[in-house]
Amino acid sequence: MARVTVEDCIDKVENRFELVLLASHRARMIASGSSILVPRDNDKNPVVALREIAEEKLTPEDLKEELIHSLQKHVEVDEPEPDTVPLLTSPSQAATPDSEIQFDRMSEEDLLRGLDGLVPPTESADDED
Repeated sequence: MARVTVEDCIDKVENRFELVLLASHRARMIASGSSILVPRDNDKNPVVALREIAEEKLTPEDLKEELIHSLQKHVEVDEPEPDTVPLLTSPSQAATPDSEIQFDRMSEEDLLRGLDGLVPPTESADDED
């Protein structure tokens, strides 16, 4: 039965290696408790996965996305940066308990304006030696 199923899947997923990756991922999903979309007919999970792909119950693109997502260890999320940045506290304020600490907030524009006002140190005659 599996050979016929593989031949049925070739027109859905042209690359056999990719077919094996997608079917094995789907078989692992079925083994972990995912519901099957075709009658089992006493078949094992890899054959059921191939039959689901052959009968177009699942699209190869969706399976590929799920496979990639399952293999990712760190998912980078683009979140907007906060509008305000807390100012550094002085050492005398650092000794206070966490519940009493208050932060002054500064916008990014205020910070850039402050940095623009800084002047680089001038070279003195001692520095040239």
